[in-house]
Amino acid sequence: MPRYGRAAIGLAAVALLGSLVAAAPAAAAAPPAPLANTVLTTGSAAGTAVAVGDVLQASLKATTTANFYSSATGTTGVKCAASSFSAKVLTNPAAPGTATESLTAQSFTSCTTNVAGTLGVNSVVVDNLPYSVSVTSAGAVTLTGSIQSTVSLRTLLGNITCVYKANGNTVKGTASNATTSIAFVNQPFTKSAGPGTCFGTAYFSATYSPVRDTTQAGSPVVYVN
Repeated sequence: MPRYGRAAIGLAAVALLGSLVAAAPAAAAAPPAPLANTVLTTGSAAGTAVAVGDVLQASLKATTTANFYSSATGTTGVKCAASSFSAKVLTNPAAPGTATESLTAQSFTSCTTNVAGTLGVNSVVVDNLPYSVSVTSAGAVTLTGSIQSTVSLRTLLGNITCVYKANGNTVKGTASNATTSIAFVNQPFTKSAGPGTCFGTAYFSATYSPVRDTTQAGSPVVYVN
């Protein structure tokens, strides 16, 4: 048998091996780096991004009240056992950053008064909605706009109306992931209309928890990053 026969077979094997190697799929590419967390997420601090257009809602933290007191340290004024808000997400950028919302509804019910000369509360109404809302990665919550509340009280001489406007058209709060809450503490409002029975300055305090994304199935809790 000619000696070149084995050489030919060897060359064919090398060629076949080369073709198999060439046909083998390339090594899997490294997965893309995950996108940065957005300012607002659901499920956890590193969870699913809240979608633009989603509606966020919250009621008062259990066993707490929303208060409109005549001083930052006193307890005279109006307090409400029920309150809630609803806000639409306008932007939700990558963190760190600032998300924006539109506060479209806020209510106060089951309210009582201990203001001298008053017998009860007819209503507490939030005027001039919507308000602009910003939420930073640091948890700073800021409401801006023509922020105003109208309080109707019953007295021995009939009903009176007290109108209060937020100082500087701004109300500030703090978001906390530990309690999934937004807290407002002693935010000052100045009386713009009403008789002397209406105190001159109303300090607003309330804690809303948990804040939920009611657009998504199961209304997951919202976190700030």
